[in-house]
Amino acid sequence: MIGLFDSGVGGLSVVREVRAALPNVPLLYLGDSAHVPYGPRPLGEVQGFARGITRFLRARGARVIVAACNTASAAALQSLREASEFSGTPFVGMEPAVKPAAETTRSGVVGVLATPATFQGALYASVVERFAAGVTVLQQTCPGLVQQIEAGSLDTPETEAMLRGWVAPMLAQQVDTLVLGCTHYPFIIPLLEKICGPGVRVIDPAPAVARQAARVYGAGNTTTGDRPRQGAFLRPATEGARQAHRVVYYTSGAVESFSRLLPLLGVEPGEVRGAVWRGESLSEG
Repeated sequence: MIGLFDSGVGGLSVVREVRAALPNVPLLYLGDSAHVPYGPRPLGEVQGFARGITRFLRARGARVIVAACNTASAAALQSLREASEFSGTPFVGMEPAVKPAAETTRSGVVGVLATPATFQGALYASVVERFAAGVTVLQQTCPGLVQQIEAGSLDTPETEAMLRGWVAPMLAQQVDTLVLGCTHYPFIIPLLEKICGPGVRVIDPAPAVARQAARVYGAGNTTTGDRPRQGAFLRPATEGARQAHRVVYYTSGAVESFSRLLPLLGVEPGEVRGAVWRGESLSEG
């Protein structure tokens, strides 16, 4: 299995793309809705959540872990990879898509929408330093936007007003490329495109992350014997295979609320189960 996690429903944008890349692979997803949003929280606290979630997913058979959350990737990905308790577990994380934005901008002005924790992380600073030389990178936090998406308010007047307030100053500076630095944000791409018009390209990093997850997963499944070859996971799934290789969702919030959002967000339906924090550990409940 591949395990994915986020502070809430945002990582479901990555689940969509991983499912498209690996249609026959069973997926586990944990939305830590009890702690959403991660963005304003201290990095140490987010690291603790990420460790607990990783233990939870590994205990249920996940062999590859995808931190489908920009804030968790910025705060915890390095420490997860270095932790002895997770030795041998491959991790895939989110990286702000500044490189493709810098390579394709025509105006030389790129905008990034992300949480404060993402902007404060060493990963973001490194990406900008390495790939955005000679490009103006405008940064914009979006307080309250994650909560709007968690509530299913994808195309409401309030959400539109919020986005216009953040994007208008960027448009005034001739931005022609917008990087989405939070996995929640792809769910409001249609609204962003409406506001920005056809002259602005909006970059969703989820497809690139899904391709990396497929490479990492495939690298661990190319041997013969009792483990299947990579090609078995890349072939189109039959209906029977889709039923067998399903997605199981866990949420530390309200199961009913999480279930209600799946069709609204255009995500594959699946069983939704509850998870409860007890100290620094998660358990089913």
